[in-house]
Amino acid sequence: MVIARCKRIVRRRFGFTLIELMVVMVILVLLAGGVSVMVVGRIEEAKRARAKMDIQALEAALDMYYAHNGRYPATEQGLRALIAKPTTEPIPRNWQGPYLKHGRLPKDPWGNDYQYIFPGKHNPDSFDLYSFGRDGKEGGVGLDADIGNWEEQ
Repeated sequence: MVIARCKRIVRRRFGFTLIELMVVMVILVLLAGGVSVMVVGRIEEAKRARAKMDIQALEAALDMYYAHNGRYPATEQGLRALIAKPTTEPIPRNWQGPYLKHGRLPKDPWGNDYQYIFPGKHNPDSFDLYSFGRDGKEGGVGLDADIGNWEEQ
């Protein structure tokens, strides 16, 4: 009798009840949800950091263009002037490009073209170079804000 009783106790200890399993599953789902929210935020921060680095690299290429030609490309010529000699006025006399490695323009981390204006609205003595950011639209706040080569206020 004692042996039969011990067997029943042992059987009960090896299994989990449905409620225990459900509690564990809920805890795992909550943890996974919290982690995924944190990871998505970090991914957006990383994309913004990459856009800033791309803008700095494009600025360096534009400065080299300026050093060779005495002026920045016109807005209409755009960033294409860094990979192919412009055929519209003002035509650079000492173009020595392409000024970008691999001869192609990078896209921003969201797959859109970088924007270029000369003379700039934010930098009237030079140019504005920017990405529209995550939302792909001008303006925005937070993670949707534009990323540019000017000082934020």
